[in-house]
Amino acid sequence: MTFGSVAARVARLTWAAGVIVMAHLGRYAAALMVAGYAAASSSGGGPAPHGLRRRTEQEHTGPVQWVPAWPGPVTSADGRVVPMDGIHDLGGMQGFGAVDHLPAEPPFPGRWEAAARALMMIVSGAVDASGGEFRHSIERMDPGHYLTSSYYEHWLTGAATLAVEHGLVTHAELEERAGGRFPLSGPVLASRVADAGPDVDEPRFGPGDRVRVHGWHPPGHTRCPGYVRGKTGTVVRVDGTHSVPDIEAHGTARRYEPTYAVRFDAADLWQDGQHGVSVHVDLWDSYLEPA
Repeated sequence: MTFGSVAARVARLTWAAGVIVMAHLGRYAAALMVAGYAAASSSGGGPAPHGLRRRTEQEHTGPVQWVPAWPGPVTSADGRVVPMDGIHDLGGMQGFGAVDHLPAEPPFPGRWEAAARALMMIVSGAVDASGGEFRHSIERMDPGHYLTSSYYEHWLTGAATLAVEHGLVTHAELEERAGGRFPLSGPVLASRVADAGPDVDEPRFGPGDRVRVHGWHPPGHTRCPGYVRGKTGTVVRVDGTHSVPDIEAHGTARRYEPTYAVRFDAADLWQDGQHGVSVHVDLWDSYLEPA
């Protein structure tokens, strides 16, 4: 059996996910029907080459544990420290070549891409997924799949993963409709957050303060890029209080903290002699300590 192009394969998976989820969603059916039709009319395709294990019922409904608001090592059920630095955190990595960019590129070069975006919006609304949970559904992709797939294939994988994890569909249903293997992201390694702790209303730092980013390796979602961990920078702006994404990605608990724009010297980050070049990163209060 021969299969079509990568775009055709993903279009078929998008269509399959849309049809299956539509059958389970009632009031979202009309929007999904439009998304499914757009993907189906794009082109045919075949099974995905990546088969990933979805997390088991035991993993999905395990005991709720409190996770420290900032971080420190997080442990698994058997007491082992569980580090995680996903392949998605590509900042500062080399060897990927130039970024391909077309100035006149349309928002959705393929109709299946628009369908994948619509599908993610519908699924996220149906399961009430936070921005952090949505991002983490993509961050958990198999590294080989992540690096060899496009932006909206990431969205499609995330949507399918959330749909399975929240019980909208089963992995078997998706694979039956797709006619082959349907890739899902790996299991969540961090514990659910039951108690986020109190909100932090007053900023600890102000413009001009020197701060150091904690050098930690969270097992779950974070908005703290790996290339600034352990590095020292200068606060240039306080940007108000916002929900900590590391917490909202792992349950319904929320905590609000001040956020800061922090300036780092590029030479300190990359060790490549770029003196006078700065990199600005937005960081939450709990990511930082006084330098």
